[in-house]
Amino acid sequence: MYISKALMIESEVRKAGEIILAGGTILYPTDTIWGIGCDATRRIAVQKIYDIKRRDDSKSMLVLVNGESMLKQYIKAFPSQAAALLSKAEKPTTIIYPGARNLARNLLAEDGSIGIRITSDPFCQKLIDFTGKPLVSTSANISGEFSPSVFNEINPRIKHQVDHVVSWRQGETEPSVSSAIIKLQKDGSISILRS
Repeated sequence: MYISKALMIESEVRKAGEIILAGGTILYPTDTIWGIGCDATRRIAVQKIYDIKRRDDSKSMLVLVNGESMLKQYIKAFPSQAAALLSKAEKPTTIIYPGARNLARNLLAEDGSIGIRITSDPFCQKLIDFTGKPLVSTSANISGEFSPSVFNEINPRIKHQVDHVVSWRQGETEPSVSSAIIKLQKDGSISILRS
């Protein structure tokens, strides 16, 4: 029996979305590498991810949103430099904004900043639309281990500890790459952390 790509995506979005709305964690494909995710506004869900990764919660994680409008709900100001950087980006780009708001406190860096990427991945966009929530997206690895570029490289411990593993794109063998990371400072200066 043939199941269309659109129906498979919709089914996976519904399953993952219900887990996220219930405060659970998921393992899912993004516009870069596979990630562990949850509702970025729920402190307890975010803590579950730190526990899965065995990561100190002083190390912030990034957030995916579905567009500029949603982005503006989670930062105090949207600097003109950010718009310019995003319009010129040739690959997925995470920008670290200096003033986060409306997100789980344990998700933020000590200086109150947060890394946010507007995702271009259709699955992630649909998942964010379904939940109406920004998603945590952190590499699917135990802290200190390498970041897997395909599903089959993910540590089995991660697969067993999340509440749901998305089936979509598990068979892909083309290695994925991490996003570019750019930090905007309060004074308007820009630092390229990863290109």
